[in-house]
Amino acid sequence: MAEEDITLANQLCFSVYHASRLFTRFFQQALQPFELTYPQYLVLLSLWENDRQPLHRLGEQLDFGSNTLTPLLRRMEQRGWLTRQLPPSDRRQLIIALTDKGRETRGPILGAVQQCVRQQGFRREQYQQALVINQALVNKLEKMLD
Repeated sequence: MAEEDITLANQLCFSVYHASRLFTRFFQQALQPFELTYPQYLVLLSLWENDRQPLHRLGEQLDFGSNTLTPLLRRMEQRGWLTRQLPPSDRRQLIIALTDKGRETRGPILGAVQQCVRQQGFRREQYQQALVINQALVNKLEKMLD
């Protein structure tokens, strides 16, 4: 890498970090009426795909440590989005499940997010391209760090 390339503006790591922070702020616009944070939205997305997940699987899927996930889920439970249950068959396995509120607000929440995306003029093709490039980057980094 040439000396002039070693600037903040030319660093992929900074660009990804900055994009991540902007995505969080962007989604807050759509999620604010539901009093949800971006990480809480990610939990709901996972549970809408596969309700009644063991805590460890949810943490693995979202790549959240227990120190992040446990208080997040506790707050979501207090606000009526989900339940945390210990099944009688295995008292060591905490199951995370949507409540009626969590299931019934799926449409309105996704609609608000889609409306926010449409207002910004993000074309579907651009979105798909960015997703493919980012997923390739994630895969490469995961292999390097294994």
